[in-house]
Amino acid sequence: MHLNKASLEADQISLSYGDVNVLNNITIKIEPGEFFALLGPSGSGKSTLLRLIAGFNQHQKGRLLVDGQDITGVPPHLRNIGMVFQNYALWPHMSVWDNVAFGLVERRESKEQIKKKVGAALELVGLDKFADRKPNQLSGGQQQRVALARTIVIEPKLLLLDEPLSNLDKNLRVQMRDELKNLQKELGVTTIFVTHDQEEAMTTADRMAVLDKGILQQVGSADTLFDYPVNKFVAGFVGTTNLLDGQLTQLNTDGIHFSINGVGNIIIPQSNESVAPGPYALSFRPHVVHLQASGDQSPDKVWFSGVIEGSEFLGESSRYRVKVGEHVIIANQTHFAGLSRFSNGLNVQLGIDPSQIRFLNQ
Repeated sequence: MHLNKASLEADQISLSYGDVNVLNNITIKIEPGEFFALLGPSGSGKSTLLRLIAGFNQHQKGRLLVDGQDITGVPPHLRNIGMVFQNYALWPHMSVWDNVAFGLVERRESKEQIKKKVGAALELVGLDKFADRKPNQLSGGQQQRVALARTIVIEPKLLLLDEPLSNLDKNLRVQMRDELKNLQKELGVTTIFVTHDQEEAMTTADRMAVLDKGILQQVGSADTLFDYPVNKFVAGFVGTTNLLDGQLTQLNTDGIHFSINGVGNIIIPQSNESVAPGPYALSFRPHVVHLQASGDQSPDKVWFSGVIEGSEFLGESSRYRVKVGEHVIIANQTHFAGLSRFSNGLNVQLGIDPSQIRFLNQ
């Protein structure tokens, strides 16, 4: 089974309920065959946008294009877009086979075609031996596979997934994440999924869009959003980051002079960032912070002095909270067997490679 690879374009789409702007001038282009995530916290507008693509709600401004054709106003059943709902929405009184066949029966396809397509869809999701069971006889992961099979059997132009893994326990989520990714690559169908889980988006999506309060913040691959966030919201939502507000005062031959609120003045030796004087937040990830109790301070790093305030052992790493001036900086240190950990109250030095520091607009 190999499905269509349709493109999708949201062109300046806005949607309001009364005075509340739910989506504000959203423009996104999703490529044919792409696995694309809509990522954001509750109330960001991501599920509204997904339902809008499906045709369950309607935008007031802008255009929605599938393969260049505007589908604004086309009712859901004529869009040929498949959607897997968060609760799977399976018919409890029907067998797995009948659940999967439902859309084809509604389309009045021949019995031979239905048998062929349902058989192929169930085989694809590994449930061909479960065709006679009812949904309540299946595990959560198996129910999700039925919902997927029921959606792909109609050969949709687009596959929409609404929080597809949120009802599963952690181990099953990781397993289903891989299955979803492999299934999507095998089918080739353009897939858009909604999640509030950044790890889920980062491990599965080719690209993702981050939304907050109905406004598109940034679109890009996981590593682009992680390494080069455009603002404080993206930096804090895609991964964990340290944010230090302050003022860039001058650019000299010795580096960038920056005054951090509640810490003081620092000089950043060199940086790939092209920045002008003004207010910024310095952003750097916990894993790029080098911690040492003593020793020489390498001149090619930015250094802070601080005191260990607390720590967590995470297995692969230890996560330290270090008080620096009025701020707490999070620092992750890789753990090895036999490596002693820093104790609370210890004075430490924190070194950061300038290339790992981002200047984000306030």
